[in-house]
Amino acid sequence: MEIKGIDVSHWQGSIDFNKVKAFGIDFVILKAGQKVKDPMFEENYKKAKEAGLNVGCYFFAPSDFYGYSKGAFYAEKMLNYIEGKQFEYPVFLDLEATDTQHKELATQASVTFLKILEENGYFAGIYASDISGFKNRLNDSELKSFAHWVASYTFKPRYVTDYGIHQYTSKGSVPGIIGSVDMDISYVDYAKTIVNKGFNGYTKKRTKGGSKDV
Repeated sequence: MEIKGIDVSHWQGSIDFNKVKAFGIDFVILKAGQKVKDPMFEENYKKAKEAGLNVGCYFFAPSDFYGYSKGAFYAEKMLNYIEGKQFEYPVFLDLEATDTQHKELATQASVTFLKILEENGYFAGIYASDISGFKNRLNDSELKSFAHWVASYTFKPRYVTDYGIHQYTSKGSVPGIIGSVDMDISYVDYAKTIVNKGFNGYTKKRTKGGSKDV
């Protein structure tokens, strides 16, 4: 299974998601924000949904993303950004701005952030580069239970062997988007799991008899 996707933020400006969808893109992962909400998040969410795309989102961890308290603090920000919305793809933490000398503290913050998302009903995941992120900035052994979205442009990921989404270039070209865009392949049908099991703002689906969960 290979599902085509992109990820975008305010850097892409105004996007024609109908053209994106017509090009064969199935999902889009939107930047929700960092210390402040991404200025295009609301518009991108609305238009991507209207175009019939499956939608996920991410929070960009700032350079002070260290320790339990910061993980909790920024998780609450993210919960505010995404309140009332529904996502068919995971809600990700994007970890790439921390110092490599503080792997343990960045990992503490990441696990705290992601667990808080899970406690609030979200299907949580983490994004980072294969080597500079998962290997050099994180203790990935503590993050195995979360969905992995891995950036690796020259080769398929080599350090991370168990991942759901591969970001394979930052120089993609897609109709409806001016300039380059990140391109992704998902090897997991996240939308089916998330919608059917009631994550990310959805209500858990039941069988016709209503007695068993799907």
